Amino acid sequence: MNQIQSHTLLATAKQLDDSCPLSQSLDSFDLPSGKIYLDGNSLGPLPKQAKQRAREVVDIQWGQDLIESWNKNDWINLPFSIGNKIAKLIGASENSVVCCDSISINLFKVLAAALNMSGGKRTILSQSNNFPTDLYMVQGLQNLLDSQAATNTCKLLSVHSDQIEKTMVEKSHEIGVLLLTHVNYKTGEIFNMEKITELAHKYNILVIWDLAHSAGVLPLELDKSGADFAVGCTYKYLNGGPGAPAFVYVAEKHLSELQQPLTGWMGHAAPFNFDHNYEKADGIGHMLCGTPSIISMSILDASLDVFHQFSIDSIREKSIGLNRYFQNTVNALLEEAGVPALELGCPVDAELRGSQISYVHTDAYAICQALISKGVIPDFRAPNVLRIGFSPLFLNYQALFEAAQILCGILDNKEYLEPQYQVKNQVT
Repeated sequence: MNQIQSHTLLATAKQLDDSCPLSQSLDSFDLPSGKIYLDGNSLGPLPKQAKQRAREVVDIQWGQDLIESWNKNDWINLPFSIGNKIAKLIGASENSVVCCDSISINLFKVLAAALNMSGGKRTILSQSNNFPTDLYMVQGLQNLLDSQAATNTCKLLSVHSDQIEKTMVEKSHEIGVLLLTHVNYKTGEIFNMEKITELAHKYNILVIWDLAHSAGVLPLELDKSGADFAVGCTYKYLNGGPGAPAFVYVAEKHLSELQQPLTGWMGHAAPFNFDHNYEKADGIGHMLCGTPSIISMSILDASLDVFHQFSIDSIREKSIGLNRYFQNTVNALLEEAGVPALELGCPVDAELRGSQISYVHTDAYAICQALISKGVIPDFRAPNVLRIGFSPLFLNYQALFEAAQILCGILDNKEYLEPQYQVKNQVT
């Protein structure tokens, strides 16, 4: 490859790093040497203060204080204090978000609750390329209700993303709930939350937003947009750790009437009275179910403090910059080497996609494995998508330049055709 071209691209990366207002954030993470981590959109890396908190919780709070920690270290209120930290990142009012359970379980809760509030309209509309678990949860709810009286059943209607608005208008008489993922996990496509929510409400449709690929990298305004419900995970851009607890948002106007189906003891108005009859807690506390996972929550609590140093707008600005730089660098290096351009599986404009870029290739899985063997960590999504995530808090432009060089070298030399890269792992 032309050394002048590479030198120019690297010089640009250095200039962008030098002028980046988030440059200090890289010091907040404990990243392994020799790796360029481009999979923070699937599992965020370990913040240094989260590692310190984990030791404190295990050695002191659990190890020494034992059960007293529920009061002494305020374990009992972690779901709410963490919920309020997340609320600041997603444009939600205080005490409208609680941290608990998994994204799938929280989705089941709000799906069932929204369906009961839908005025008898039993169809749940979603996009056909939604993340599978979202569709599975609707299917599970449908199977459950189908086993009951026929009047309680529900129906999943999934259509292409560009047909969502048209379908809402045409079938408004039967659609009671709209379930959308704000940023599509494969394509990175971003829905216009405010516009779609407004249209849904015009036809008395309740809206649930999945924020799995939005929270922590995109400016969100749940309250302002009029969203009814939202769910999200914390192990991606929020760096809460593998299997970290999820969160759920309920608009203030719905809190009093909401009836969620998983009426566990932590969602009781007075759990330590040990009444045998359920009485739901006031406000967002009703969304709790079982005992919180304290170690995971404590680590997440520390991880979220990284965000206090930076505005979400500055994070998004760097996200777009990283996205654009990588795309342009890959294009330039491939063109220079005479290698066909990679086909995009996402919007061309970085401003129109989430904090990722997706390439479509017949050998996407093998390319992904070849990259991993060289210390560049993206991920693969079936059947043919190489997905590269840009987490602004721990990535810089110079790392992306190196990753782009390695990717283009693999494509130029067709290393991905080697047999060791064809072996499918259980997790991709």
